[in-house]
Amino acid sequence: MPPPLRAINDPPTVDLDNGTFIGTTDGVSNKYLGIPFALPPTGSLRFRLPVPNNQYNGTHNATQFGMDCPQQRSAGDNALDDMITTDLALMLGLDKAEPRPEGEDCLTINVWTPADAQPGANLSVLVWIFGGGFEVGSPADYDGGKIVNRSIELDQPVIYVSMNYRVTAFGFLASEEVKEAGVGNIGLWDQREALRWIQNYIHAFGGDPSKVTIWGESAGGISVALQMLTNGGDTQGLFRAAVMASGSPIPVGDISNGQIYYDELVRLTGCTGSSDTLECLRRVPYDRLKQAVDMSPGIMSPQSLNLAWLPRADGKFLVEAPQQLVLKGSVARIPFITGDCDDEGTIFSIIPSTTPERVETSKQFETWFTNTYMPTVPEDQLTQVYQVYPDDPSQGSPFGTGNTTFPFPYQFKRMAAIQGDLVFQAPRRFFLEEVSNKQNAWAYLDQRFKSTFLIGPIIGAFHGSDLGDFYSSGILADYLINFVNHLDPKNQTGVDWPRYNSSSPSLLTLSGRHDSISITSDNFRAEEMKLLTNLSLKYPL
Repeated sequence: MPPPLRAINDPPTVDLDNGTFIGTTDGVSNKYLGIPFALPPTGSLRFRLPVPNNQYNGTHNATQFGMDCPQQRSAGDNALDDMITTDLALMLGLDKAEPRPEGEDCLTINVWTPADAQPGANLSVLVWIFGGGFEVGSPADYDGGKIVNRSIELDQPVIYVSMNYRVTAFGFLASEEVKEAGVGNIGLWDQREALRWIQNYIHAFGGDPSKVTIWGESAGGISVALQMLTNGGDTQGLFRAAVMASGSPIPVGDISNGQIYYDELVRLTGCTGSSDTLECLRRVPYDRLKQAVDMSPGIMSPQSLNLAWLPRADGKFLVEAPQQLVLKGSVARIPFITGDCDDEGTIFSIIPSTTPERVETSKQFETWFTNTYMPTVPEDQLTQVYQVYPDDPSQGSPFGTGNTTFPFPYQFKRMAAIQGDLVFQAPRRFFLEEVSNKQNAWAYLDQRFKSTFLIGPIIGAFHGSDLGDFYSSGILADYLINFVNHLDPKNQTGVDWPRYNSSSPSLLTLSGRHDSISITSDNFRAEEMKLLTNLSLKYPL
């Protein structure tokens, strides 16, 4: 006999191993939230690589996101949350989740599918990795149903997956002790484990495990890039394509560069006298450890993008510095899309330009930049940097907005220009120049928010402002969906997007308050970025 028809109002279910997970539906797409993909990294599993989940049994409610991984709440970091107001979140297509429970038992995964998807549908799979400076972030801020529903409208249905991963010191503890124990870059290992889970289970949702694209923004985009570099560039069949929004192989060095933050964490938790400080940190009560982590400098501190806790070369996940791996060809030879916003550095320059004092003079700027990013670089080389990033607001970021710096200090635009190029634009261009002739690549530049009333003239097309073009307006979403399905972003709804290569470094450029798209050349600030890249290769963070 055929199986009984499910009642129209019955919630969707999916069977995994011997377990059944109950989701929710809006009639167009189904979602299953908060499914554990690894054992809780608590107790003796704290500061260890993720352990795969046990076989599922019984019936589970999958209607709520799992708790967030511990978030870093450093002094000033609330400013980042405050900037993303509810109205701005709506403009960016984000959900702006209310304050949510957080804790160490956080390794869960979420799946959105077309409502009619069944096992055997073999749909392409888009995997989202959230950003947040490797300090904060949650998949709950992003509604995968927007992507799935748009893919259905285009008759190009996809499955959307998002995962949690450990951030701040819980995911990126850094020191010689960590390196010796082989437990560096735990957050990246969490992502890798989630990708293995997808290989094992996505067929039950109607997905094809051989058609997985990984996609992330900011720290998520950097994570995607590093997933391409690890394991000698061997993806192990975990993904076939990649999309990086405001994230590339970053200019970081050895994991021992984080020793000062590790040592301070050890001191604050009372582990200084321990013969095994790492094991001592595993036994510290969560509340005390979390309080100590929150004392670390955050992304909204004066040192800004020189983060305390972030991926570094650990000899295992990253056997060398990321940009050195690129030079040595340790890159997954898969098609990819990468792009940046025009004014990546603006929001990260607000606090450094005003705290502990307003940075008004060139001397103040030079002292801040040298101490923050390049303390070991010879003075004559730094002089070159200060010449190509001059004391002239009209050449700063937001680019193309004249001399005014209101309401920020005189050096704000200079700080924004150099930070945006050092951490985002220059690494993106370096990566493309090194690999685009060896594999299919496409690149974009998003300038749309620069024309937004009030926000545009002050912080421009700021970091993260392209999220709305993926999750809200659909301008980039259509290219993304086509890329996920066909490994080529060309589609019927937009301008033809040419591949990027060294002889024709083309950018799909979004500008204006409406859907203005053009093809431009990736040749802006060439001398400036080349200088920063050369210094980064020699003096990584």
